[in-house]
Amino acid sequence: MDLEKMLKEYRESIKAVPREERIAQTVRLSGEAFFQREQERMLSYAEFLRTQFLVLKKRWWVYQCLLLMTAGLLLGNMQEEYYMRRSVGVAGVLFVVLIIPEMWRNRTHLSLEVETAAYYSLRQIYAARMLLFGAADVFLAAAFCLGLKGRFHFTASELLVQFLFPMTVTACICFGTLCSKYAMNETVSVIFCLVWSGVWWLVTMNEQVYRAALLPVWVCCFAAAAAVTAVCAYRAVKFCGQCLEVGDGAQMDGNEIG
Repeated sequence: MDLEKMLKEYRESIKAVPREERIAQTVRLSGEAFFQREQERMLSYAEFLRTQFLVLKKRWWVYQCLLLMTAGLLLGNMQEEYYMRRSVGVAGVLFVVLIIPEMWRNRTHLSLEVETAAYYSLRQIYAARMLLFGAADVFLAAAFCLGLKGRFHFTASELLVQFLFPMTVTACICFGTLCSKYAMNETVSVIFCLVWSGVWWLVTMNEQVYRAALLPVWVCCFAAAAAVTAVCAYRAVKFCGQCLEVGDGAQMDGNEIG
């Protein structure tokens, strides 16, 4: 009994009395030490781009490359040059549509909250993805255009009207719908792009309408589409964080921006 009493008294004598100010000081010093340590091994922006490149699924670039190769083979087998030149725009539309699953994957999987908590902001993550996809797509599109010009003798004006213009309008549709303040998911964007593809096919198949517009008109249309696409892309980067909840607190599917 004496031993138990002694143990009880010993436990009471060594019992720590918490002091709130000491706990707060410990937490503050621990946080400062953690942040200082993290700053010593912070990723540079080049390393951040490399990380984003590794995270991106490269299969969509492979699909884009296969699409352009298939389009080149099909164009080579077409007997009528009239249909061959008018069909290039469809390849441009599908080429842009293939960027949708990867560019908006974080919204599909509702991972925006996790990315928002990262050191690099959600805006920087979007900008990095656009930069990487833009660089890859410019390379693929340039190679495709050079192939058309060398093999099928497309002129620069024909490439602008037949391939680059419908491709730019499709990119404008993608950014405009997916970055809209209304709840539009990837399926809606793809549907709009396919509708635009059909409209463009009808326009190019109508010789009177197609020939009525002169080259300066097509250049102005292309410049306008490129400007709208740039504005939509900028808006996507600027307002990418404002997308989690709308309305009366009802959570949507993560597609609301602005």
